[in-house]
Amino acid sequence: MAIQIKQFAAIANEKILSTSSHLLIVLPETTSTNKSKTSNNLATKPETTPFYEILEAKLKRNRSKFSELAKTPITADLPNGGVASWVMLSSKLSVFERHTLLRKAIKPLLDEKPQSLLIAMYGSDAQRHSMAQEVVYVALVNAQELPQSKGTENKQKPHPLKSIALHGCKHADNFSEVQARVAGNTLTRSLTMLPPNALTPTIYREKIEQLAKENGWKHQEYDMKKLKKMGAGAFVAVGQGSEPQDAAIVHLTYSPKNAKKHVALVGKGICFDTGGHNLKSAKYMQGMHEDMNGSAVALGILLAATQAKLPVKIDCWLAIAQNHIGPLAYKQNDVVTALNGTTIEIVHTDAEGRMVLADTLTLASREKPDLMLDFATLTGSMVGALGNRYSGILGNHPELLCKAVGVGALAGERVNAFPFDEDYEEELESSVADIKQCTIDSEADHILAARFLYKFIEHKNDIAWLHMDLSSYNRKDGLGAVASDVNGFGVGFSLEFIKAQLN
Repeated sequence: MAIQIKQFAAIANEKILSTSSHLLIVLPETTSTNKSKTSNNLATKPETTPFYEILEAKLKRNRSKFSELAKTPITADLPNGGVASWVMLSSKLSVFERHTLLRKAIKPLLDEKPQSLLIAMYGSDAQRHSMAQEVVYVALVNAQELPQSKGTENKQKPHPLKSIALHGCKHADNFSEVQARVAGNTLTRSLTMLPPNALTPTIYREKIEQLAKENGWKHQEYDMKKLKKMGAGAFVAVGQGSEPQDAAIVHLTYSPKNAKKHVALVGKGICFDTGGHNLKSAKYMQGMHEDMNGSAVALGILLAATQAKLPVKIDCWLAIAQNHIGPLAYKQNDVVTALNGTTIEIVHTDAEGRMVLADTLTLASREKPDLMLDFATLTGSMVGALGNRYSGILGNHPELLCKAVGVGALAGERVNAFPFDEDYEEELESSVADIKQCTIDSEADHILAARFLYKFIEHKNDIAWLHMDLSSYNRKDGLGAVASDVNGFGVGFSLEFIKAQLN
């Protein structure tokens, strides 16, 4: 059920706020420096902040100052039995930092599973307007029901948030684009969190088909039989190890009549990754049902763009398979032929992601999109390079990478660009095939993987390509705006990036 947003342009006073059991008070950076109180704007200095005596007492107990609300939110109980969080948003902070502050302020409120949340914003008209989008986004995205929160061991029913009352700002479009981003992010997280027996390739394909019907997307599947006939040997090498052989490349299309650009999204959808013959240890196999996150990100972007009615044609290509062990599973030293005719020497069966993506990228590039974005939880070396606070990007145009870094800062989903020089391919030279799948020591594997993938893109000179290695898709206790470990990283970034291509 959608969360209702009730908007009130007027500033809320304490009498209004006292009617709420769960209250978020958002203050501007100027609050601590203004000298006077104006008639049309409360909370222009500390002592005029709602419930200031309670806030002041909590600040003293924490040995904090009012200005430190711009670093650490404060939560306290109210006389009416309710609870309030105070947070200060400064324009000097990055979007990521503001999202993080808001997440920390909202979390203790939403942890109590309220049915309604009152958000009161203060400051000038411009300040309140500029803060509103971020405040509503963080509130909505953290109030969504996710698979892990549907009931407990004693089978209690969840109590989802039903409404948000926003005081101090009124947006004519009811935050439609924010709600689209939340819908895409929630789809991404929900799919990724499902256990592997609840999202096999067969089940996943059924869910995608249903999504296509609900959203009016064109739907097409390339199953194993068809892929074998086409000569998609890289994908088939991975898919043939599973029983049943239910792997497939799924193609979805959103094509509005007013489309100004053509974008392709490609996502790695490995529903479970054992490592294949190069079997992972228990430590590294734990959580490998989330190896389909790249495909979930692509789906989330497609849903968000559809709901936001972006004037862009989107082809979404999902490489859905599992990496299992069996008599037919591919193995080290095999040589397979990809869809574009390139022969590949297999070096490590746990580098299956780049194999399924290779043929999928070939199919996507044959449609000659203006821009192609691919998403994958691809390499451990990217996590080693960045940790899980950033995701890494590589691509075939330096100016595209520069723009992407800026867009990441704007969206609150930070990315870092890596080298993409051709001489890295020397490490992938093979004596028995056109290219090695990877190297055995995995040095700079995040770069080698991108160089490998680039071999399978056709019409290279006509397509701008950006590859995202999703090292930050899962971070304990959340990242940026999102409090859940699986955070839906990439949806917000991509919405902003696609919009930037339209200007």
